[in-house]
Amino acid sequence: MTHVLTRASMTLLMLAFTCGSYAADKKTDNKKLSGNDKHFITEAAQDGLAEVELGKIAQQNGASAEVKQFGQRMADDHSKANQELETIAKQLGATVPTQPGGKHAKMVKELSKKTGARFDHEYTEDMVKDHEKAVALFEKQSKKGDSEELKQFAAKTLPVLQEHLKMARALTSRKK
Repeated sequence: MTHVLTRASMTLLMLAFTCGSYAADKKTDNKKLSGNDKHFITEAAQDGLAEVELGKIAQQNGASAEVKQFGQRMADDHSKANQELETIAKQLGATVPTQPGGKHAKMVKELSKKTGARFDHEYTEDMVKDHEKAVALFEKQSKKGDSEELKQFAAKTLPVLQEHLKMARALTSRKK
């Protein structure tokens, strides 16, 4: 009799464990991100990290007070957005790059070698191009993203990026 009870207890434990594992797997499945959302996280993080680094370089290597102030604004705003993106990505089970890579790392390296008026010119030109791409990326994510959290983040951040683009364009027109 005790053998039958032990066997029944073991069966119930195994069943409970299996159901618990299944439920845990289902929770994880709900957090799986689409390829588009993963791409957005990677691109937005890479862009943001580069903007922070370049903003710091602008404060040191820039010639004009306007470029230095713009650099400070880029570092501040993008640091804040990067932290928010990282929090959301972790909640969704995604990893976020921790330093600029690829074209972003190359841009940081190249601009860090320049100073004065030449730096101001190239930095502001790059900021226009980068923010045009960022605005397009965030517009697309805010409308067509799969993750509601990332869509909301993109929609909330988009006006800041549009303002950055406007500022960068104004700086480039002054430098011509």
